[in-house]
Amino acid sequence: MSERLAATASFFVSLVLSTACIGEEAAKLLITNPVYTKPQQLVDVGHGRRMNLYCLGSGSPTVILDAGMGDSTISWALVQPAIATRTRACSYDRAGLGFSDGSSRPGTASNNADDLHALLKAAHIAPPYVLVGHSAAGMYIRVYADRYPGEVVGMVSVEGSHEDQWTRGWAIGAPGQQARWDKFLKEYGSCVDEARHGLIAGTPAYKKCVGDPDPRFSPAINEAQARYASTVRWQAAIASERQAVAYASADQTRATRKHYGDMPIIVLTHSPYTKAPDETQQERNQRTLLWESLHLEVAAMSSRGVNEIVPNAGHYIQYDQPQVVIDAVNQAVAIARDQAAQQRGNGSAHTGARTD
Repeated sequence: MSERLAATASFFVSLVLSTACIGEEAAKLLITNPVYTKPQQLVDVGHGRRMNLYCLGSGSPTVILDAGMGDSTISWALVQPAIATRTRACSYDRAGLGFSDGSSRPGTASNNADDLHALLKAAHIAPPYVLVGHSAAGMYIRVYADRYPGEVVGMVSVEGSHEDQWTRGWAIGAPGQQARWDKFLKEYGSCVDEARHGLIAGTPAYKKCVGDPDPRFSPAINEAQARYASTVRWQAAIASERQAVAYASADQTRATRKHYGDMPIIVLTHSPYTKAPDETQQERNQRTLLWESLHLEVAAMSSRGVNEIVPNAGHYIQYDQPQVVIDAVNQAVAIARDQAAQQRGNGSAHTGARTD
């Protein structure tokens, strides 16, 4: 299933990236932990709706890991345990994805931020947080940090989406790119109806909507993913996120505040892709420069912002170069801790001066 998700991810940033990234994803067996075959902690976020939460380790700030469009906690399987040796690290499934219940609300950046806030509150996971977002979640964590600024002390964007990547990307290459995107949305939106009628392995509908097993995952994990990917709630959730990501979610992210002071923001960017068959080298160069410049814009939202180009990595840097992600998160945590210690020191000094 995740091979199809990788294709979806590359397409939804198409015109900025290209389908070339699919072939650059790691193909060897990487993840076998049976924890990803079932829900870990189903937390009631209101009215009986449950979201799947998976936490490891202890310490503050808590690292919150938010997966890309259509993905689940397994996105962080190679990095979460390592991060948890230094602080608490929690991954979760957004509404309708993975093992979380579906929602009646659209899968927009704003609604996803609200859901995450409700989840953390219901699970009694107190701030401060370092937010880590892959792909589309790069926008979601920014909306969360803007809406709840007192809770967030750092962000790490792993190949994070940018609210302007579609409008600026559609201007590269032949006309009609936006129409191509809208056609894609309509085509894959039909998977919701296909799921209502029953997605059966071996059929063209199953191939399109569920896809093939991911060679990076064990058979047991692939079986679990295929089961939930065949459901209406999963197909509806990913369709809703797709419908929103270039439009409502992009608009909501664009409306957030544009500077986060000295909060650490670390942005990780894939290494440049080779030219795809359906583009010229000039178009590839333009898309590479656009993607990198968008990530630089996010890093520039803080005086402690950094953008790093990661060699030998595709869109899923957390699979291709997990140690780079681990190091980036640990760096953001360390900076946040130093800043908190300085604030406590300044407060103590101020209090002492006042009592004198």
